[in-house]
Amino acid sequence: MSNKQPLQHIKLRLAYYGDDFTGSTDALEVLAFAGLRCALFLKPPSNAQLAQLGGFDAIGVAGDSRGMSPAEMAESLPQVFRALRDLDTPILHYKVCSTFDSGPTIGSIGKVMEIARDSIASGPIPIIAGTPALKRYCAFGNLFARSGTDGQIYRIDRHPIMSAHPVTPMSEGDLVRHLGMQTTLPLTGFFVPNFEQDRPQLDLAWSESLDSGHAGIVLDSCSAHHLTEVGRLLERYADSAGRVFSIGSSGVEYALTQWWRELGTLPEAVRSYDHIEPAKQILAMSGSASPLSAAQIDTAIEAGFEGIAIDAKALVADGWKDAADEIVDRTVNYIREGRSVVMHTARGPQDPRIASMLGSFISQGASPDDARHLGGRLLGQRLGAIAQAVLETACLGRLVLSGGDTSSQVTQVLGPDALEIDGRLAPGAPLCRVISEKPHLRNLQLALKGGQMGDENFFVIARDGVSRKSLA
Repeated sequence: MSNKQPLQHIKLRLAYYGDDFTGSTDALEVLAFAGLRCALFLKPPSNAQLAQLGGFDAIGVAGDSRGMSPAEMAESLPQVFRALRDLDTPILHYKVCSTFDSGPTIGSIGKVMEIARDSIASGPIPIIAGTPALKRYCAFGNLFARSGTDGQIYRIDRHPIMSAHPVTPMSEGDLVRHLGMQTTLPLTGFFVPNFEQDRPQLDLAWSESLDSGHAGIVLDSCSAHHLTEVGRLLERYADSAGRVFSIGSSGVEYALTQWWRELGTLPEAVRSYDHIEPAKQILAMSGSASPLSAAQIDTAIEAGFEGIAIDAKALVADGWKDAADEIVDRTVNYIREGRSVVMHTARGPQDPRIASMLGSFISQGASPDDARHLGGRLLGQRLGAIAQAVLETACLGRLVLSGGDTSSQVTQVLGPDALEIDGRLAPGAPLCRVISEKPHLRNLQLALKGGQMGDENFFVIARDGVSRKSLA
């Protein structure tokens, strides 16, 4: 970034929409750690709003389409895509979870492709799945991911957490096949051998792939080198096409920033995000049923957190306010006593509380899919009401949300104007600072994490802070 150019005249390099809030902060983290000025908004900002805030190199919009049905996507996403298009940036990114968990009825990435093709994507859509920095690898179209429970790498359909996801279990590792179950658009892959060629041969292979008539192209990446080449191909594609719409994990941001670093077009001075002050107490809210989340809850309680087990069924019932008020009162009392709190709706996939909640919807005539869809969203909204009440009552400076759907719904209830990166907690799960005029949100530090992110001591680190040698 040239310091001779007025910030408000700097053109955006990238704009993205995150299909949940945890993934949105993951992408923001990559951009901020590369030295770019960026912020995450809850709705698309206008060019005038961006100029008023001082100018950005990249912006994100946090959404919740990962929990939407295809009909809901068709209702909400076209206007979002048009608003991003109006920002006049060369690369648009629809950010999905690095595990690509989605299905034909919930969070359909295939439906996103169809909407984009009808509105803003004039050419083939690059689909980037590998994110080596997060231990996610794509080889011959098959996605692999490290498990936080044992540290081993699994093909995604054999992953101990993602294969048993309560809403969108991954039953297919081949992403061309997986996404092909969600759309009739023709898809193909661009595989590892292409990235082992010299650049002229790689560019020729990419051009042939773009001309093949496929609507979407899944690009492999098993290493940082592969991902840098992906970034180069994306920028070349944008240069020739005028604008590129891509789908993928934060691998898109890693790819572009790695390529920009090789080009020497990133800022030389990068702020360090490696020191996080300890907090007197924090509130952690977990709506995740993953084994890793259960371990994180156990570790937090062993480290002195007060645990509050939430009856998910009671919280989505008609008389939910009584249950919520009791949770708020207990939490506020603990915080005023200087204690940290971790509240949870499940401690692992076998916890009966989630099945009980889903059963209550099914007993009222909902299908299992609708019960997961509606139940998860409503539970997240009720947790948001609890978080709002706690923040309005108690003096709290740091809030941690665990679970993709939970993070999205709670943050939407809180309604901050925007988020900026404040510190490095764990890869893909940074500590953010809230931008808001609301007194109870002003300067609040907020961490959003997916159920599979972080180590067992994530909540403890979020409370106790961290000081490590800068990795920037």
